[in-house]
Amino acid sequence: MALQILFQLLPMLLVFTTLHVHVTATYPRSIRSHQMGRSSDKITSEIVAYNYTQTLDHFNYKPESYATFNQNYFINFEYWGGANTSSPIFVYTGEEAPVTSDVLLAGFINDLASHFKGLVMYMEHRYYGGSMPFGSTDEAYRNSSTLGFFSSTQALADYAQLIIDVKKNLSAENCPVIAVGGSYGGMLASWLRLKYPHVVIGALASSAPILYFDDITPQDAYAVVISKDFRETSENCYNTIKQSWSEIDRVAAQANGIQNLSNIFNTCRPLNSSEELKDYLRAVYTFSAQYDNPPDNLVSKVCSGIDGAPQETYILSKISAGVNASRFGGGQCTDIFDLKPDNKSGWDWQRCTEMVMPIGNGKNDTMFQASPFDMDDYTKTCQDLFGVTPRLHWITTEFGGHDIKSVLGNFASNIIFSNGLRDPYSAAGVLEDISATVVAVYTNEGAHFLDLLTATSSDPDWLIAQREKEIKIIELWIAEYNAKLIRKTSN
Repeated sequence: MALQILFQLLPMLLVFTTLHVHVTATYPRSIRSHQMGRSSDKITSEIVAYNYTQTLDHFNYKPESYATFNQNYFINFEYWGGANTSSPIFVYTGEEAPVTSDVLLAGFINDLASHFKGLVMYMEHRYYGGSMPFGSTDEAYRNSSTLGFFSSTQALADYAQLIIDVKKNLSAENCPVIAVGGSYGGMLASWLRLKYPHVVIGALASSAPILYFDDITPQDAYAVVISKDFRETSENCYNTIKQSWSEIDRVAAQANGIQNLSNIFNTCRPLNSSEELKDYLRAVYTFSAQYDNPPDNLVSKVCSGIDGAPQETYILSKISAGVNASRFGGGQCTDIFDLKPDNKSGWDWQRCTEMVMPIGNGKNDTMFQASPFDMDDYTKTCQDLFGVTPRLHWITTEFGGHDIKSVLGNFASNIIFSNGLRDPYSAAGVLEDISATVVAVYTNEGAHFLDLLTATSSDPDWLIAQREKEIKIIELWIAEYNAKLIRKTSN
């Protein structure tokens, strides 16, 4: 199932536990050369994989900055009208995962290509998948010196350089380019439009929490939406979860308490602590809310297990039943996976440098126990993990965020911020139109990333309407671009 793949490949869904204290080269003569030859077999009959010789460091001129690495990208030519027709190019801004997952899952970009006779290009983010500087994952992740070229700004420059060179090689300089991305990739799509407006004429940024930095969005906003999702689904389910944390603590404090918790939840291995169990349960609830999209309706699955237990059932046995009914359950035992931060994790590196989202919650404001964001503990974890100190304010310095209406209203155009309000990250998304061309498109029912996934025959009317609205907006962008191109060429 797509959701199972997404869980494995999108670490942003576990941002609430990431870095939490309780889980506690060669120097070629040419700095770039485009390789349009095939680097591997086709993923489908029309999607072809390529390698691009990408610059290691776009922002310095030290000798080591001129080193290069192979960046993966894929092109789908199936629908393209060709360079002579000025048909659009839709570029997918890869996020914190191998780009092959986007090729398989993000099918809406192909619908856009079909509608507009466009070409599709999926671009892989540096330090993810096969796009590894220094030749291998082991070398790339060796220490903070080799990881020091790993940032969103470098990735955006990769995308801009790649787009320009691909267009040149295809003789498609007059073809308009529109960026499409979801989650962190949605943030990148919007920032690509802001930073490189001469490269992309517009951006569709799905589930992009660009306002979860500094103090722009309340720390507890993410957990508040999760709690709202569960409470709207079932008041009993919500209350059972909220009351279960103190019971876990009570049992854990008893003699053999950790073993008893292992028995109650039928864990595949003995628990090491009650915090390990609670982190796992938070992951279950968070994943279920973030991807509470039809037809899976994951929150309902969890609550059906909790509510389906007889009234006299012990509270933790109800919670265990909810886990078994969830996407995580169904096996012979409960597999408590490791949620500790990892110095081989790309997203942990990004969280420890620039992607500092101060997510936490206070006492009694959500269905979770109090767990306020602590910058001192966060910093210590990053220093222990990578030897670096997070730059708390860099994202808002580099891309903005404060007074977003004025900033985007004055300096931005042609961006769609799409959200589903059941997505916890929607709390930090742009939910109001900024201007006539920087617009918010959202649904009450949808959750994370849904509009970018491949359409199915069971898609509800509200999702179909959301996608149709996005197509109409992009249609206006392309029409405006073509009108300007005609005026330019006729002069």
